[in-house]
Amino acid sequence: MSENDISVTEGSGNVFVDLGFEPAEAEVMKLRAEVMIRIAQQLKAQGWTQAEAARRLGITQPRVSRLIKGKVEDFSLDKLLTLATRAGLHPELRLSP
Repeated sequence: MSENDISVTEGSGNVFVDLGFEPAEAEVMKLRAEVMIRIAQQLKAQGWTQAEAARRLGITQPRVSRLIKGKVEDFSLDKLLTLATRAGLHPELRLSP
């Protein structure tokens, strides 16, 4: 295969849309992924072990592991916002046209 045989398609800006999910569902999945990333960054910044994070977040250590691994399908947006708050973040919702 040569460079001339490579086709590049520009993404939509939402990987879940690009994977074929319905746009409304894809937007929720994108938000869930973004919140998960921020929580994982916060846990790392706090220097918490998974066990300590589990205690502070009120979930089990295996759930912390799944959160850090980005298992989007395991967490509702509602639950993620609760966990973000418990991790010391201050989530807020902004809607734009």
